[in-house]
Amino acid sequence: MLEEFVGRSPELEVLNKAYAGKKSAFYPVYGRRRVGKTELILRFTEDKPSVFYLGKQATTEYQVGEFLEIAAEKLNEPLLAQLGEVGWKKALQLVVERTPKGEKLVIVLDEYQWITETSPELPSILQELWDLDWSRSGKVMLILCGSYIGFMEREVLGSKSPLYGRRTGQIQLQPFGFRDAAKFHPNYSRADQARVWSLCGGIPYYLQQYDDRKSVAMNVRENFLTPHAALFRESDFLLREELREVETYHGILMTLSTGALSAADLARKSSISSASIQYYLKTLMELGYIGKSYPLSGKKPTARSVRYLITDPLLRFWFRFGFRNLSRIVSVRPAAAYDKVVAPHIEAYYGERFEKLCHEAISEIYLSDDVAASHEVGEYWDKDVQIDLLSLRDDEFIDVGECKWGTVRSWPAAVKEAKAKAAAFPNPLGRTLAPWLFTRLKPKAGVIDGVRCVGVDELYGPRS
Repeated sequence: MLEEFVGRSPELEVLNKAYAGKKSAFYPVYGRRRVGKTELILRFTEDKPSVFYLGKQATTEYQVGEFLEIAAEKLNEPLLAQLGEVGWKKALQLVVERTPKGEKLVIVLDEYQWITETSPELPSILQELWDLDWSRSGKVMLILCGSYIGFMEREVLGSKSPLYGRRTGQIQLQPFGFRDAAKFHPNYSRADQARVWSLCGGIPYYLQQYDDRKSVAMNVRENFLTPHAALFRESDFLLREELREVETYHGILMTLSTGALSAADLARKSSISSASIQYYLKTLMELGYIGKSYPLSGKKPTARSVRYLITDPLLRFWFRFGFRNLSRIVSVRPAAAYDKVVAPHIEAYYGERFEKLCHEAISEIYLSDDVAASHEVGEYWDKDVQIDLLSLRDDEFIDVGECKWGTVRSWPAAVKEAKAKAAAFPNPLGRTLAPWLFTRLKPKAGVIDGVRCVGVDELYGPRS
């Protein structure tokens, strides 16, 4: 388990460059909850004059007062904490005025969506201060941070926002890629690092809960199947933080936990009207918890071919194994819960997630192979064939991949199956098809009978 700060060098470089410039700067920083936004900003501001305010669901008066108390301490200006009741405009003006001469002040409003919930006037106040003072002074770097992606894109970046067109840039912080995620557990084998990625994705908070001195199975027992563990109620926390009608969302995620479904099938199985289902799906997508999938072929997908699936690994795991078995889990010891609930199906689950890891990894392989072509990666299915990985490249190639997490008992048979899948692809664009075989085990050769073979060790690359 790694405690030190991992990754985020490009984002830190962007923020530091903006701070070092002569002009004021305004950066929205947003991304799903637990992705590391706050840690990134704290790392950026640790050596700079700054006021970091974490918003909450509280009255305007309380939040402004707390903001001034923090500013008083950070700027060594105790009178700021004694101003009494003032609004956001006056509070922000006074804080900026007390910035040490010759310094640029970083103002961070974290959980911005909660602040504006009780202070809807704040975006217009920030617009006024930015237009009339801050943008010209060179003394301010404003960072608005939020976890509700849809809110940030509408209310900060969107064309109807008072702040539209004023940002210096923006950072949508993504989960770590699988290679950076592996740095949290350097003592694990590549296969075990892939297992942890299947459970945690690239979310740093989740990755930090895993101890690579213990087996992955032991970590699952301690983190997911122990009622007092940090991740045991994490899915419930995530949903209740941002959503009303939590029970409805529980039902949707439970239904999606066993596989992708069309909106119509999901509505039917979840007992939600067809008219309402799109609202719930849109909300979950804006939070970064689910996504869309469709047969990738180079042609525009039809509405009927689009399926929805859980893209957040922790939610996918929990609603597959934990939520539906809560009574069984809490009634026995974690080891017994693992053996009864998780162990019989976990390798199949890892196999599903291995396909998604390969989707991410093929772009890294292209870099190693000096393939400069832009590409789109997905999957393909029709009534005759299911293809795990399809990469449409703009250099007239299409890579068609078969992904096998389990033991490969016969390499010739596996290679034959990969070639058959490639041959079964309809290829409406008429491009050259290249079959690939991705495996957990190390292949006997890099190319077998014309099929590119890649094991999980190669996906991760050499250890640094």
